Amino acid sequence: MTTTTTADARFDAARQVADAVLLEGYVLYPYRASAAKNRMRWQFGVLVPPAWGPAHGEHAFQRTEILMEPKGDATLALELRFLHAQRRTVQQALDGGGFADVDELHLADRVLVPWDEGTEEHVELSFPVSGLAGDGICAPFARPARDDIETVLDADGRTAGRLVRRTEGIEGVLRLRAAELDGAYRVFRLTAVVENTSPWTPAAGSDADREAALPRSLVAAHLLLGLDSGCFLSMTDPPEWAREAVAACENRHTWPVLAGGAGRADVVLSSPIILEDHPAIAPESAGAMYDATEIDEILALRTAALTDREKREARGTDARAAAVIDLADSLPPEVLERLHGAVRSLREVTGPDDPEQISEVPDEEAVFRPDTPWWDPAGADTADPARDRVTIDGAPVGPGSRVLLRPGPRRTDAQDLFLHGRAAQVEAVLHDVDGGVHLAVTVEDDPGADIRREQGRFLYFQPDEVTLLEDA
Repeated sequence: MTTTTTADARFDAARQVADAVLLEGYVLYPYRASAAKNRMRWQFGVLVPPAWGPAHGEHAFQRTEILMEPKGDATLALELRFLHAQRRTVQQALDGGGFADVDELHLADRVLVPWDEGTEEHVELSFPVSGLAGDGICAPFARPARDDIETVLDADGRTAGRLVRRTEGIEGVLRLRAAELDGAYRVFRLTAVVENTSPWTPAAGSDADREAALPRSLVAAHLLLGLDSGCFLSMTDPPEWAREAVAACENRHTWPVLAGGAGRADVVLSSPIILEDHPAIAPESAGAMYDATEIDEILALRTAALTDREKREARGTDARAAAVIDLADSLPPEVLERLHGAVRSLREVTGPDDPEQISEVPDEEAVFRPDTPWWDPAGADTADPARDRVTIDGAPVGPGSRVLLRPGPRRTDAQDLFLHGRAAQVEAVLHDVDGGVHLAVTVEDDPGADIRREQGRFLYFQPDEVTLLEDA
């Protein structure tokens, strides 16, 4: 086993996405500790102490399984990354000396409040693949408890108070094993387990909550895996010969994807947030906003619109929140314009890769003329939703018909499933431009049916998803 002291350069591209995973939801807009959504934190990849987790529906481990094709004497590099929550309390300096805990400490540029900060932790290891055979390797790690004190000065340089940070000790273990599979190719199933082994237990008779367990937890835990020779196989799009072996892999509380950049397969990111292969940060993004479920443009504009008092509280909440405020306040117009949107499906069609020129004039009816609409409602189309009927099981069905809803599982959603077996009235028969037929219906006994009719807001089913009621 080798313990590496510097970050593996192969992980550089994947680490940008891994940073987004690490800090997703760390502090949400409006970036203040007082915001309700910032009081329930650490939603992703939390590995809690084993004595606390099972009784509270949380887990103490992650298990990653993925297939790899190492070449020769390949070496596997690994980087475990997580946040270690440290509890910050705020103390105000007393006139007679000493300090006292307070809920707020007002300074000229910020308002300091108690907060749980997240410090980044890394465990970097490397192993020869040959050494992972059999029972594999068990690599324990630990982070000791500590206390830190930071003096806070006011605008005149006098001591206004201090921040007291308490970090609890945590312990964990990494278990790695590689088993060669039978077959025509030299393929291994790599199993990597990250486990919180902290011995902390709630005091006897106490009703310890999640707040007590979090400082002893691995937060947003994820793995970066890299081969110096060989490649990993995609879990979502494996070669045909490997599909059965990929389906047999067991991933618990995490999901591995290829993450070494487009066209590369030597790096994997195993994340508690489900991603696609080769994820990447949008090039338009101006910086971390800590909320990948939102749009950078919206977050930047809303942040810039915060009041001065709100910005002071955000700056005092966390250094990362302060960086977001500074970013939003300093974005030039051209950067904001870039955030407005991008179409990535388009490509340049000029130059040597132009399609071949058309050598023959197509038939007159096939020529598209810009002054002719692609669909003309006044043309030959005689569709009339109010009168059209469609044949179902040999009987005509149209407006006024009563049908039984039986949504098909291949294309339905949860809302449709709730309506399975309900009687409904057909309001219209609609045809789409692809030739499909859709029935607009209202559910019987729906107290809002009249409003739906007035507004034209119906539920839609295809003919094979309904059965004509006998009394229709």
